[in-house]
Formats: sequence, structure tokens, C-alpha cells
Amino acid sequence: MSAPTRKLKTEGDFRARLDAAAGDIDDLLDALLSEQRQSGEIQRPMRLLEAMRYATLGGGKRLRPFLVVESAALFGVARSRALLAGAALECVHCYSLVHDDLPAMDNDDLRRGQPSAHKAFDEATAILAGDALLTFAFDLMARDGVHSDPAVRLALVTGLARASGLGGMAGGQMLDLAAEGRFDKSRKQPGKLAESEIATLQAMKTGALIEFACRAGAILGEADAAARSALERYGRAVGHAFQIADDLLDLEGETAVMGKAAGKDSAAGKATLVATLGRDAAAARLTALIDEAEVALAPLSQDTSVLRAAARFVAGRRT
Repeated sequence: MSAPTRKLKTEGDFRARLDAAAGDIDDLLDALLSEQRQSGEIQRPMRLLEAMRYATLGGGKRLRPFLVVESAALFGVARSRALLAGAALECVHCYSLVHDDLPAMDNDDLRRGQPSAHKAFDEATAILAGDALLTFAFDLMARDGVHSDPAVRLALVTGLARASGLGGMAGGQMLDLAAEGRFDKSRKQPGKLAESEIATLQAMKTGALIEFACRAGAILGEADAAARSALERYGRAVGHAFQIADDLLDLEGETAVMGKAAGKDSAAGKATLVATLGRDAAAARLTALIDEAEVALAPLSQDTSVLRAAARFVAGRRT
């Protein structure tokens, strides 16, 4: 595979490394989501397969699998194993985007500069494509190719389930919808959440998968408790920073550059730290979180320049 481990020298080195991982993930997902049936499968309906491929192969930075690969690389994990685990995580992320875009959720017609899955196909197909991607993720994570030790695979499957489910991403989406006043028709305006409530919502909806990406690398590498804790703290800070950066983009970004509708969250009155703290204070919080992420890596003896660059990339992204 491409992009061997080496110390970063320039920002261009980081972008090349990120792009190489994205290319490897794209190639792997393309192969995994082929017409070739796996043992135990009866058939792969073509329309459903096409919708799953549309949702996963339509671009994206592949940040989450990148974090899996780079965290695992700290412990000498074979790149092919980390990529398969990263592909599983990316399937969960892509499923969440398909479902988030549905009219019953965020009602977005545009994703990564292209029509959302339910616009390119239809709502029923989009729902099934999301369902199938979620279950496919656990199929991938449970495979021998991820790790030879079943206990390691079990830890990864359990971690992914908890990061994506009731106490993680799905639960965070529910809190987000509730904050909009979706379930209390007596309210004329969305309720205002406290800063701590917003932090919890965002840690679940966005941060949980990013934190898991970093923890997954440590699990794959069978790292000790101290190293796992360091990567968890790093992932938690990066996940929080990612959401603040996303909210700032919603406020200041352009639809043509972002590939999705800009200003939509602000118009919907979504609960964000940008809305609660103000633009300047939120930007200052973002900077502090990047510092926190770098400090979290300090106990690790390995070269963490790639992960430190990833944190800075998250803070400075424009799409």
C-alpha cells in the first residue's frame, strides 16, 4: 500500500498522506461493494448496490478511516488491516449522511456537490441503502482480515456499535432533533440548550465516531492502557473541534465550496456552540481544542506529527 510511515516535513506531505489514504479507502470500498456475493448472501440487488456505491464512492475526505490508519500505524499495524477497519467505519459514516439528508431528518438535497441519495434514487432506496451500509460495516469489522484475534475484533465491533448507536451518533441525532423542537409542538421556537448540553449532543452526534477512529487504531495495535487513553483524549478533542469547525463553515462557508447547503443549520436554529458563544469565542474554543489534542499526544513515544497535522487540518478546513 502507499504512504509509508515517515515524519512530516510540510503541509503538502500531510495532504499527500491524507489523499493516499482516501485513495486506498476508495479502492477498497469499490472492491467490497462489487456484484460478487459473499458466503451467506443470497443476492445483491443491483439498485440497492448502486445506491450504496453512490453514497460511499462519491468523494469525501475519508478523515475517519485516515485516523484509524494513522493511529494504528503508531503501533506497527499492517496497513491492510487498518484500511479494512477504516472502511467499516466509513460505511457507518456514509449511512449516517444518507439518513441525515432524508426529508424526515435534515431534508438536504445536496451532498458532496451531488444530489443526495434520496434525490438521486428515492426515499425508500435511500433508507435501505443506509440500513445496508450500517450492517455491512459490522460484516467488515468482524472479518479475519481486520485482526487474527477474535477478541480484538470483538472489541472493535463493540466499540463501533456503541459509538454509532443509542449512546453515540444515533442518540446525538435524536438530541439534535429534540433541540429543534421537533417533538414538542406547543413550542413556537426551539428551546435554548446550555453549553454543556450542546457539548454532550455534539460529542455524541459527531465526536463519537471520530474518537472511536483513534481508539480503533490503539485496539488494532493492542496498545497499553496509557496509549489508548492518550488517543481517546486526542480523538475526543478532535471530534469536538470538527463540529465547531463545521458550525463555523455553516455560518461563513459557500455552498459551491462546501458541497452542501450553507447557512441551513443557522436558519433552522440548530443548537451549536457558535450560536451560543458567538463566532469569535467559538473560534477561540476551536484553537484551544487543537492545543488540547496536541497535548493529549505528548505521552506517546512514537512520532505523532501526522496526527498533530490532522488536528490542525480539522481546524482549518473549508469543506
